[in-house]
Amino acid sequence: MKKTFVTVMPNHIGAFLKASRCFAANDVNITRVSYNKAVDSHMLFIDAEGTKENLKSAGDELEKIGYLQCEENGKNVILLEFKLCDVPGSVTRILELISEFSFNISYISSQENGSDYQYFKMGIVAEEKEKMDEFLFNARKICDVRVIDYNHADKIYDNSIFYTHFVNELASLMQISANSREALLVNTNLAMQQLDESGVSPYRTFDSISRFCELLSKARGDDYAPRISTHRVSEKTDIILIEPPCGSNTAIICSEGKYLFVDTGYAYCKDEMNKIFKKLIPDFDSIEKSVFVTHADVDHCGLLSEFDTVYAGYDTAKCLAMEYENGVGYREQNPLHKPYIQICKILTSYESVNSEKIKVIGEKTTGSEPLMRAGTFDFGDLHFEIFQGGGGHLPGENVLIDYENHVVFSGDIFINMKDMIASQARYNHYAPILMTSVDTDPELCAHERKALFARLGAGKWLIFGGHGGVKEYILNPM
Repeated sequence: MKKTFVTVMPNHIGAFLKASRCFAANDVNITRVSYNKAVDSHMLFIDAEGTKENLKSAGDELEKIGYLQCEENGKNVILLEFKLCDVPGSVTRILELISEFSFNISYISSQENGSDYQYFKMGIVAEEKEKMDEFLFNARKICDVRVIDYNHADKIYDNSIFYTHFVNELASLMQISANSREALLVNTNLAMQQLDESGVSPYRTFDSISRFCELLSKARGDDYAPRISTHRVSEKTDIILIEPPCGSNTAIICSEGKYLFVDTGYAYCKDEMNKIFKKLIPDFDSIEKSVFVTHADVDHCGLLSEFDTVYAGYDTAKCLAMEYENGVGYREQNPLHKPYIQICKILTSYESVNSEKIKVIGEKTTGSEPLMRAGTFDFGDLHFEIFQGGGGHLPGENVLIDYENHVVFSGDIFINMKDMIASQARYNHYAPILMTSVDTDPELCAHERKALFARLGAGKWLIFGGHGGVKEYILNPM
């Protein structure tokens, strides 16, 4: 099993070496390390893997030795990359050598990558060139070592209690429980580390998370003001589109006194959305509540637990069941997306839907086309053909197309960026920063979007995307 240790460092040389020995002595492998004095000089994050008993023993020993901290004292920092075998105790020899030379460490970053090696980055505080040259000569007898140029021009934060202060601010804005704060802390650090490795400054990461949280906190109560529009699509059927300040659209198909919802938005605005539902549907409390979910993203699935029946395509149903059983869906399987998704789930009070409520619509698709036919789905006088994408945005993504009435529900394969309310446009600015891309495979998603429009025939179409207003698309006959 794996565990993240959130530790605070005492101020002496060799402190991390002592922590490393705790893990090695208990046969626990360090899989990720994150320490950046420019962000927080106290906080060190260590992901470790071992048995439950060994992890506990390592934790007990960490408590005995205290936590890690060091000072630069105005000396130069050289960033080094050590190529280490991914086994318990591999970093210990390097740390012992650092301790022999009485060097302080100002920066640590390491994470397993699926290979037999870890690339362990450390900022070494050293004043004398000759001493550093001697250290490098000896270090290269242990493993491959590379000197890396590093830009120290990034904004310097309060380097004593930054992480704790930052997370407490987020928790206060969104009324997060004390039990969730450590998970928020860990994933905030993980997002910072991953983006820092890709060249995004820590300042931009923390600023994006903070602004994202601020937008969520402001879109509540009387300030929750979605754009709502009604569209007649047949003699018997209307579609109501709800465009919230943050998160995905929710559509309501109204046909002969029956209602089908498409996607649900974030969980944090449950009270606000229920108020809107009851205003639009006076007998909302007594009706059978059914929803079709286009794909298993947090901002589309937040209210699924409020519904009696959740219709989903084969792979989306599988993803939702995985979340319910072990808390890990398709997004969390992507290391670049996992921290952002975990932060979203915590800040928006996300709860996975009971898999007993899920009803699979369509079939499992096979093949390599961008959009593959997966079955049919009828509601009222609408007859939808279901198409599943190849996972460009997210595995399991579904598109609904009614060829008779020219109606499309596209999920996030297509979003109407050109017609968003101002708050939605601001909200959609931050996810691409924190996830590097909202799409699992941006190139494939572009092919899926092209394939979607290629499947539409001549005439006027109404396309209900996952975000933004309804798009009127007119295709003239050849």
